[in-house]
Amino acid sequence: MFEREREKSHQEDTAATSAFLGKGSRVTGKLAFEGTVRIEGHVEGEITAQDTLTIGESAVVNAQINGSSIIVNGKVTGDITARKRLEIRSPGKVYGNISAPSLVIHEGVIFEGQCTMSPTESTRAEKDRKVAFFPKDDRPGDVALKAHSELAK
Repeated sequence: MFEREREKSHQEDTAATSAFLGKGSRVTGKLAFEGTVRIEGHVEGEITAQDTLTIGESAVVNAQINGSSIIVNGKVTGDITARKRLEIRSPGKVYGNISAPSLVIHEGVIFEGQCTMSPTESTRAEKDRKVAFFPKDDRPGDVALKAHSELAK
């Protein structure tokens, strides 16, 4: 049953793919993709993806990877930076540092490196929001409390 789920997932990933580097392909250099991408071959260099990037089971990638959402099923040697989400699925192997606001690592994965979970842009904006502090005597709610406590006397 697990094998059927894997095949179904593979078919769904491939159906919406706008770029595909198949098994047996070998590319060296800087790759930049606009839509969804699936890599099954060998890549060396740099990969930048604006949409979802899937590294297939047969892929061997020696590259710095930057993308929005990244799914790793194959072998990656190099640093990975995901702006939204990084998912490493079995039998994936990652040898390098990873950075993503959302991270999923499945059972059976090999990961050697350091992980940084930096916030997304919206979370970062929330953290930068200013908070006003009032001195204890000047708090708006304290006026009613003072008046009530003085009436109680």
